Amino acid sequence: MNQSLQERFAPKNRCFGCGPANDLGLRIRSLPQGELVVADWTPQPHHEAFTGMLNGGIIGALLDCHSNWASAWHLMNRRGADAPPCTVTAEFHVKMKRPTPSTRPVHLEAKVVEASDDRATIEATLSSDGVVTATCRGVFVAVKEGHPAYHRW
Repeated sequence: MNQSLQERFAPKNRCFGCGPANDLGLRIRSLPQGELVVADWTPQPHHEAFTGMLNGGIIGALLDCHSNWASAWHLMNRRGADAPPCTVTAEFHVKMKRPTPSTRPVHLEAKVVEASDDRATIEATLSSDGVVTATCRGVFVAVKEGHPAYHRW
C-alpha cells in the first residue's frame, strides 16, 4: 500500500496531526507493516521548541494521531470491515526519553497491545536515527452515531 491510511480512508480529513486536507498540519502518513503501523515524518524549523530540537507538543501530536490510526486499522480488520471506524483518543501518556533533533526525519512505530470490539490500547515509539526519544501508551475508542467525531472521515 503506497497510500497512507489517512490518504486512503480520510482524504478530506482536516485534523492538524494527520489530515491530508490540512495544508498547515503535520500530515502524518501512517502505513501498515505487518503487526506495526509505521510513519516517517520530517520536521521543519517552525516545529522546534528551540534551535535544533523538536517541540514536545508536536511529538505528542505525532504519537497521538499515529496511534489513533493504528487503532482504527486494527479495529477495521478485527471487524472485517471495508473502512475503519472513526476513533478518538480516550487517553494517552507520552514519555520524553531524550531530546528529539528537529534536523532530521523521525520514525514512528505503533502496535496494538490490547483490544476489544470498540477500543484498542496502543504502544508507540518515536525515534531519531534509530534512538527512541519518546514513547506513548494510549487507549483509542470507536465512536458511535451522535458523537461529534462520528463519520468525520
